[in-house]
Amino acid sequence: MKRALSVLLLFMFALLAPRVAHADGTRVTAGSKAFPESWILGEALRALAAESGADASHAKNLGGTEITLAALRSGAIDIYVEYTGTIDEVLLHDRPQDGQRRQALAALGIGMSERLGFDDSYALATLPAIATKSSVRSLSDLARHPELRLGLSHEFIGRKDGLPGLTARYGLSAEGVRGVQHELAYEALRTGSIDVLDVYTTDAQIERMGLLLLDDDKAFFPRYDAVLLYRQDLPTRAPAAFASMSRLVGAVDTRAMTHANAMMAMDHEPVEKAAATLLPGGTRVVPGAPSAAAEILKDTFRHVQLVLASLAASIIIGIPIGVLASRAPRVGPALLTLTGVLQTVPSLALLALLVPLLGIGARPAIVALLLYGLLPIARNTYTGLTTITPELMRSADALGLTAWAKLRRISLPLASPMIVAGVKTSAVINVGTATIAALVGADGLGNPILQGISLRDTGLLLRGALPAAALALVFELAFAGLSRVLVPRGLRSHGAA
Repeated sequence: MKRALSVLLLFMFALLAPRVAHADGTRVTAGSKAFPESWILGEALRALAAESGADASHAKNLGGTEITLAALRSGAIDIYVEYTGTIDEVLLHDRPQDGQRRQALAALGIGMSERLGFDDSYALATLPAIATKSSVRSLSDLARHPELRLGLSHEFIGRKDGLPGLTARYGLSAEGVRGVQHELAYEALRTGSIDVLDVYTTDAQIERMGLLLLDDDKAFFPRYDAVLLYRQDLPTRAPAAFASMSRLVGAVDTRAMTHANAMMAMDHEPVEKAAATLLPGGTRVVPGAPSAAAEILKDTFRHVQLVLASLAASIIIGIPIGVLASRAPRVGPALLTLTGVLQTVPSLALLALLVPLLGIGARPAIVALLLYGLLPIARNTYTGLTTITPELMRSADALGLTAWAKLRRISLPLASPMIVAGVKTSAVINVGTATIAALVGADGLGNPILQGISLRDTGLLLRGALPAAALALVFELAFAGLSRVLVPRGLRSHGAA
């Protein structure tokens, strides 16, 4: 048991150890949010930084604007592409001019470039047949047809420059609104499940599906010009990399961005190939992704690391909680209730709270997973210890053992079937839950799953889902074997483990 815990702890410390920067400060991490256009731009930044000789990486699939901005401010990433409308609404809560915008960002330790060259605004869109049937051509027309079903992305529903603002400006009804992942909304529109969706104006599907963009006749949506947001120390810490990445400024127009988006979303080209079309002429593309087989192995190994590290932490914390709950009737129920409450916190909300404290990568992912894994271990430990027959405990008392000796040599071995079962349950839960790690740049099997959902690519989705399912089965079988080692033979014979 001690040897197994030592191995788990080594995994945990390896993942939690901070990355060591190069002495010359040339380590550069570009970030991107969880949608294809952001991946493409993040990969283009990585390629340009790598061409300058920097040790460049790309942290993609970061879960939304708030997490990405928190990662930038904490230093977990150095640069990413943002949109002026999003900066104003989400970060500054205002609509300033460029000079004021730069000044406000500088106070937060963030620099902003000039515009890249394209405006990727929000719009609402529908099929021409729906528009003709309902006589809807503008957002004011849409407000007069509350029977139309809106499928909107979750971020759009929550943003002031999204549904809340539209409702206030146009008097839209929110009763028929459904929250739908952005790329899946196109399929829902095509199959007739919804009538209207929110789009980005550089989405390739607009042209491919012949969608009609509803006129913003009251000029609600601001411009969403793409710009680089970067840590203020980046130009001096990595001047060559920053200069190379800045070559994107003024070099990406709407046509080029829409074409790159189409390569990924419609033609299923890899992100590296789509990003290469945006690079200025003469750029030497530095490869950034291994083969599909190597990616699967890397993602699977990373997934196992995250599960084992978080499981080790859950065991170290969960078993003492269960012991304390069994020994302290007054606080025991409160402790177990707290571990149960932690499991009810939505994963994205928990990660959003952890990123400002821990940055992105393995640290917030492991903390989130260990919190989700506590309940089965703590509750099973408590149950195992409190259901030992009184006669056995009286026999232990008669031996004159100390309280610690009774716990270690009598109580815990007798409770071991329940404890091992709780650890097994926690491990299997964590295998599935660890897919959320991709939302904070910790990689793992969540990466291909998120990309497969966004690109509606079944092959990519299965590349993450099938290994995750196989890992859950492996952990189930592994703990069945471990129970023969960890549970005393007399208790195993009754099938307790």
